[in-house]
Formats: sequence, C-alpha cells, structure tokens
Amino acid sequence: MIQESSTDVLRQSMVDYLMRIIGLPDDEALAQEADDVVRTLDARLEAERHAVV
Repeated sequence: MIQESSTDVLRQSMVDYLMRIIGLPDDEALAQEADDVVRTLDARLEAERHAVV
C-alpha cells in the first residue's frame, strides 16, 4: 500500500480548495481556508527544499 506524505495531502487539499473557489468565488471563509492551506504548503515545500540542499 502506498502511503501519501503530508505534503502530498496538502497539495491535493490545495487543488480541492481551488476547485471549490471556482464554484463559490465570493465565499470569503472558503478563500481564507484555501489561503491557510497554500501558506502551509509553501512553508512545507520551502523546508523540504532546504532539507535536501
């Protein structure tokens, strides 16, 4: 069984939020949740990048 990393889960969550935002562009709460996911993913990817170097 393949186990997804937490980074992969965040990536998928970001895609899910973007799809929901397309359907509900005026939902500010949804936009804030999506922003939180994007910021968390950005921080995670930055940390991973520095861990590899």
